Amino acid sequence: MSAEATQTEWVRHFDETRARLRSGAGAGLADQAQLAGLNGLQQMQAMLEGRLPYPHIADTMDFALVEVAEGRAVFQGQPQLKHYNPLGSVHGGWYATLLDSALGCAVHTTLPVGRAYTTAELGVNIVRAASHKSGPLRAIGTVLHAGRQLATAEARIVGADGKLYAHATTTCLVFEAPAR
Repeated sequence: MSAEATQTEWVRHFDETRARLRSGAGAGLADQAQLAGLNGLQQMQAMLEGRLPYPHIADTMDFALVEVAEGRAVFQGQPQLKHYNPLGSVHGGWYATLLDSALGCAVHTTLPVGRAYTTAELGVNIVRAASHKSGPLRAIGTVLHAGRQLATAEARIVGADGKLYAHATTTCLVFEAPAR
């Protein structure tokens, strides 16, 4: 598939997904009753289907979860002028937030019922400048190791043409989910 066709498909998929998320549970936080008995993958699938709320950060940063599978999460976004730093380029925090979301959600898909995680380490490498003209970008997170106490993952931000914009790794601490 050509880069142009891929970009068109990505935009269509993103628009459909975002509409489903917004018309479903909307932005917010799931409560314990909604999460009861669901493992991490089931929670992420329910969010993607609009049955569980998605986090507010997705609206703030103009991105959305678009795919999940065991050990994998894909987010899509497009930097806007509001994501620029004073030097006139996309703020590194935009890349880091998109990557951290893909990494963390990939780890989340591996969690058994009653377990949670938090990011303990995040390493980001920006290798190509993105702009509001770059078109949609995808952060693809993949778990490398999912243990009882630690999980590691890697993610890449790529354009529809396959060009790499940034990559990252994470180490997450896995623990018993506290009652909210």
